[in-house]
Amino acid sequence: MSDSVFSSVVQAPEDPILGVTVAYNKDQSPVKLNLGVGAYRTEEGKPLVLNVVRKAEQMLVNDQSRVKEYLPITGVVEFNKLSAKLIFGANSPAIEENRVTTVQCLSGTGSLRVGGEFLARHYHEKTIYIPTPTWGNHPKIFTLAGLSVKSYRYYDPNTQGLDFSGLLEDLGSAPSGAIVLLHACAHNPTGVDPTSDQWEQIRQLMRSKGLLPFFDSAYQGFASGNLDADAGSVRMFVADGGECLAAQSYAKNMGLYGERVGALSIVCKSADVASRVESQLKLVIRPMYSNPPIHGASIVAAILKDGDLFREWTVEVKSMADRIISMRHQLLEALQAKGKMN
Repeated sequence: MSDSVFSSVVQAPEDPILGVTVAYNKDQSPVKLNLGVGAYRTEEGKPLVLNVVRKAEQMLVNDQSRVKEYLPITGVVEFNKLSAKLIFGANSPAIEENRVTTVQCLSGTGSLRVGGEFLARHYHEKTIYIPTPTWGNHPKIFTLAGLSVKSYRYYDPNTQGLDFSGLLEDLGSAPSGAIVLLHACAHNPTGVDPTSDQWEQIRQLMRSKGLLPFFDSAYQGFASGNLDADAGSVRMFVADGGECLAAQSYAKNMGLYGERVGALSIVCKSADVASRVESQLKLVIRPMYSNPPIHGASIVAAILKDGDLFREWTVEVKSMADRIISMRHQLLEALQAKGKMN
């Protein structure tokens, strides 16, 4: 047999996060734990499908008028509108003035990638600053999107808290117009978030230097159990009338990990600019994946538009968040009792 034309291809290493799941699945131990990808589990270690998701999904199945036609390039219109309201607030002036364009994307990763490629094509500054540390996929996403990736100080291991002075110094030294990636809440991987007062100082500094905020909102509702509180940082930047980008994921807060449901919103100075931005986002999306899938976004839209389902969802989100917070306290206490942490 002749050699393959791909003989020179080397074996790639496993993804540092998803590779842990591969190892977990191979392990035969009956007492194993998967500490890789951040996915919520029940007390029995099983994946959880929210009750409200089950209800919404059944409603969709029972609706015989639903079809499986291609979506528009920008996705489910209702989903986009409701997603913008969820993160910016139902009474956001930016939404009321039609200054926001939102497109459905493939969860948070896809939203970041689409936003990154749009900026690489149409924004004058090609450098994005990401915190140290950050989610391992961030530098890969933005590099492949065509941006130059640099970092700013964020976490101080000595204090196990925010290196706020280092953060301000690094952003203060960034070139005017640079893009800055900000974790909206529940910073990944540290869990350390700025206080409201610190967010305000960050906002003032960034606006004074013309830095462009790009929020990654993967955990709205998961940090505090309150959807509005966890969007506070984003809304602070939108309230000043400036421009910004926000990537949303429904993987965690609705447990829709495998449905790959997300949205990218860009807040612009005017409705005219927002319309032109959307036209260019379509040109990014079309050759990438043509248009997004319909099922997961329809589940989200069904929950967000129905008052009863929405209220039930907020209760379930808070229950998950409270349990996570409680388990973290229990873990810390157990480690301290064994003398493993100070």
